[in-house]
Amino acid sequence: MTEPAWVQHAIWWQVYPLGFVGAEPELAPEQPVTRRLGQLVPWLDYAVELGASGIALGPVFSSETHGYDTTDYYRIDPRLGDNADFDELIAQAHARGLKVLLDGVFNHTGRGFEPFQRVLAEGPQTDTASWFRLTWPDAPWVPGSEPDYEDFEGHHHLVALNHDEPRVAAFVRDVMKHWLGRGADGWRLDAAYAVPPSFWKPVLAEVRREYPEAYFLGEYIHGDYADEVKKSTLDSVTQYELWKAIWSSLNDGNFYELAAALERHNAFLKTFVPLTFAGNHDVTRLASKLDNPDLLPLALTVLLTVGGTPSIYYGDEQAFRGVKEDRAGGDDAVRPAFPAAPSDLSRVGWPVYHLHQELISLRRRNPWLHEARTEVLTLSNEHLVFEAKGDGGTLVVALNLSDDAAHLAVPRWAEGLVAGRGEKFAGRDAVSLPAHGWAVLGTAG
Repeated sequence: MTEPAWVQHAIWWQVYPLGFVGAEPELAPEQPVTRRLGQLVPWLDYAVELGASGIALGPVFSSETHGYDTTDYYRIDPRLGDNADFDELIAQAHARGLKVLLDGVFNHTGRGFEPFQRVLAEGPQTDTASWFRLTWPDAPWVPGSEPDYEDFEGHHHLVALNHDEPRVAAFVRDVMKHWLGRGADGWRLDAAYAVPPSFWKPVLAEVRREYPEAYFLGEYIHGDYADEVKKSTLDSVTQYELWKAIWSSLNDGNFYELAAALERHNAFLKTFVPLTFAGNHDVTRLASKLDNPDLLPLALTVLLTVGGTPSIYYGDEQAFRGVKEDRAGGDDAVRPAFPAAPSDLSRVGWPVYHLHQELISLRRRNPWLHEARTEVLTLSNEHLVFEAKGDGGTLVVALNLSDDAAHLAVPRWAEGLVAGRGEKFAGRDAVSLPAHGWAVLGTAG
């Protein structure tokens, strides 16, 4: 494993800044600098009180619309502010012990990216033509004609970079080092699955020589996670398999799916520690995804008691709702603006916030959970008991997603109820759970 030591204690609060601050949906041609990044500062203590140790920021660089169509990698998006606002946010976060993760879009760019604009203006002879995967017409180029180009998954406004071009690698290295030099602690690499792992390996080696404590997380939705990590030397990737199994098993009344995913998760942990999550900026919120919102505590219990580096998407800790739709603007519902301060939040969501605090506190008291393996002890469609084991301890997790109370077998040594809503009687090898109940047990005292 290549991850820095500090990641063992990392729990991220993920924020999509353009949505959080209520920025305009598109960057205007003469967009004035609007200092909105500072709106995050009143929420840093909220993140600390939640139990987070870092802020994972969505895109903050100049872009055309949603941030994943970057046009200037060295400029803060004017809708958010400027370098001074970024520096202040970093300083305020670090003063509270919070790490800061940036979102880097290095698979593709927006059409307004200056090297691509030069291609459009100067044609195939321009020195940045090799930065992109272009197909020029057979006829001689004339000003105003465009080449065909590879894009990102059919989104023609997202221009794919050519990762075989050494100058693209040099550019990505320089961008990473530039913002690490301004205080960032690591990078989430957007659509890393679409980039050859052979590209990441030398790039990361060069950046790590100067910033050995930086953390590099790749977005992977599918594929052989462990093999990609080995080939790319990324520290981690996003664990979409576990995300899907958590909500799907609860909706379908099928803990067998979750048990299978946990077995796969154990295998990944032999190679790397995945980023685990129950929601993010690209998916329907957990409170909306679950057919029965009463099962939300069970989902959070799994997230925060299995191995991994957990990430909490802003608003999920308040049981925000939002459905992602496959249409233009379909992400807006899951990327909302936040109020000016935590005191402006509705009282309705605070019980879920306190549930997050309870489970995150449990995880902080047991830091070995970062690399913990799970072993299923009891399994049926509606009941699951598993051990989480690591170098430092063992916990037993019992879940009941049925509408009826349940008595589930647990090891006799697991005497103490350390979190949850169950009852364990001394000297007995069972735990009593209410309908939709959950419990985490450890040794007495």
